[in-house]
Amino acid sequence: MVRSKNAVKRIGILTAGSDCPGLNAAIRAIGKAAQGSQGAKLITFQDGFQGLVEDQVCDMPLSGILTAGGTILGTSRESLHDTTGQDDRTSAAVATYQRHNLDVLVCIGGRETQESAHRLIQQGLNVITLPKGIDNDLAMTDTTIGFDTALSTATEAIDRLHSTAHSHHRIIIVEIMGRNTGWLTLGSGIAGGADVIVIPEIPYDVRKISDAILDRNRSGRRFSIVAVSEGGISRDTVEFFEHSKHVNRLTREGQERVQVEEQLEKIESRLTGNTIYLANRLEKYTGLETRITILGHLLRGGAPTAADRVLATNLGTACLNVINEGKFGVMVAIRDGEIEAVPLDQVIGKHKQIPLSHPWIQSARNVGTSLGD
Repeated sequence: MVRSKNAVKRIGILTAGSDCPGLNAAIRAIGKAAQGSQGAKLITFQDGFQGLVEDQVCDMPLSGILTAGGTILGTSRESLHDTTGQDDRTSAAVATYQRHNLDVLVCIGGRETQESAHRLIQQGLNVITLPKGIDNDLAMTDTTIGFDTALSTATEAIDRLHSTAHSHHRIIIVEIMGRNTGWLTLGSGIAGGADVIVIPEIPYDVRKISDAILDRNRSGRRFSIVAVSEGGISRDTVEFFEHSKHVNRLTREGQERVQVEEQLEKIESRLTGNTIYLANRLEKYTGLETRITILGHLLRGGAPTAADRVLATNLGTACLNVINEGKFGVMVAIRDGEIEAVPLDQVIGKHKQIPLSHPWIQSARNVGTSLGD
């Protein structure tokens, strides 16, 4: 349904999935822009889709939240796309939307949030989303709310680890969030001067990483920083995957199931603790003491950077423009520096991986950083 400008009166809003810096800046921008629309009213839901399903409405101050980390609305990892016939969460969410006579629901979140929002669109609801996520893995947007802050935090951590690595002549591996894409690891690795960068897009050869580290040692640089995405994968593991496909094919042709299970157990053991596996191998092949630092949820915390505050404010205020224009079923994204309303069906089910020809990859290689290949 397309409404005329300023016809929207009741706007629901929620933040879902993992928290990240910049969410409050986006909430504030939507709220303040709504105040400028004649008669617009915000209905805020607590704890993401869980709050929508359970009709948990909360009060939301707009003052003093621009610089705050996390989300004042709270969040949860609950989604709508895991429903069963006995627990129809989507129907409950639709009922809440209708109970509050909403004209539109704004959902701020990452990939799973976009998928749940799409389910509501399929039920005939007016929904708009905003992209967030420290991994920057959401398709159809140049960047996501929270990425720049996490990038700065990871870079600072690498900066600080340089001194202890240098003092003790160690290899220090820094594990950085990013299961499917390596934007955060690659960016912070370049900015922090990591000597080796491991990302999911480029399977690594542990021998080549070891050789790069030994070359540094022979030249008098007796320490190395290795930035690793949590989803970084070795070539050996890729070969295990390919072998498992072959074993499964043989099973369908009559081989014993136990053979398949044995192969899959080998694969699983290699996928558990990838960073620990890499550390053990590097220590074995180089003879150098190796330590691991896992940044984990540290990357999600703290006040947003100026860039994230500006991005969140731009997307939040643009969201109100999109609402007033009656454009629903879209994600308000930034593409080539411009705000764009992208149909949500072009976003869901995709990962934005780093192209192997991306300038960041070329820059890392040009300054002598090993990417493990």
